[in-house]
Amino acid sequence: MRAVLLGGSGFIGRALTSRLLENDVHVVVTSRNPQHGRYLIPEGHSFHVDFALWDGKDPEQLSTHIKSADAVINLIGSNIAAGRWTEERKEEIRNSRISAGNALCSAISMLEDRPKVVIQSSAIGFYGAHPTSPDNSYVTEDSSAGQGFLASVCKEWEDSTACMDTSGTRRVIIRSGLVLGNGGVLHKFLPPFKFGVGGPLGNGKQVMSWIHIQDQVDAIIHIIKTSSCTGVFNLTSPNPETMDTFCRTLGSVLGKPSWLRVPAPLLRIALGEMAEELILQGQRVLPEKLLESGFCFSYPSLDDALANILRP
Repeated sequence: MRAVLLGGSGFIGRALTSRLLENDVHVVVTSRNPQHGRYLIPEGHSFHVDFALWDGKDPEQLSTHIKSADAVINLIGSNIAAGRWTEERKEEIRNSRISAGNALCSAISMLEDRPKVVIQSSAIGFYGAHPTSPDNSYVTEDSSAGQGFLASVCKEWEDSTACMDTSGTRRVIIRSGLVLGNGGVLHKFLPPFKFGVGGPLGNGKQVMSWIHIQDQVDAIIHIIKTSSCTGVFNLTSPNPETMDTFCRTLGSVLGKPSWLRVPAPLLRIALGEMAEELILQGQRVLPEKLLESGFCFSYPSLDDALANILRP
């Protein structure tokens, strides 16, 4: 089996590459700097990985890499939490995703021997904010797009590869939640807890729909191997938790208190629009289609997930 990763040098891409190699899959990772990519692969695995030059925009160059591939996984997208959302930064977030998706669509249209399946990355930001309500309402893959910057970006991101739906290539959109592992969003939570000043952000009632990095990559591989999987799949744990519960559980696993709440107004001053959409608003997202497809989570509970990641 041969899989091509677009954006394979990021947090999820590195974990997915390792997991694919464990499954005896030949992996091709595209990069603007292929030599740099070699340092991102675990020792002992690099001889199974090819690094291919691609600028993230040129469809003709990309077509040579994805020809005859069993799977193409498009993870390309500028980090949404890397800095305050200025207008320039928002354009970078949007364009990095749309350009790569459009190029992938064009590249596939050039080929006769097309990839069997394309996994198009997206995020649960697609659904917009869903505040906690008395009936604990939740969203599934059938829920409609929400409002706001992230929702609009996710919709355009998904639409950028929509042409494949009539190309004969199976396309699956994965809407990922907060991916927990050694890196990513969890890395930003740890420092205050380690100094004993950790605690919830905002009022703590916002729901965090999360997933362990192992379940994230195993779900992607499950979708690749399961030909009946098409359309949209939420990649989140079946057990989302509130910010209060998340921080209390994190403190318990670390043996540290969770007491110093960061007020919402302070976060809005520091981070602006990004604080509102990424931190202060929540979504109770359930992975209905993933469960129906037969996928079994290794870490469905937050306590087990954090313990696996953080305890020696």
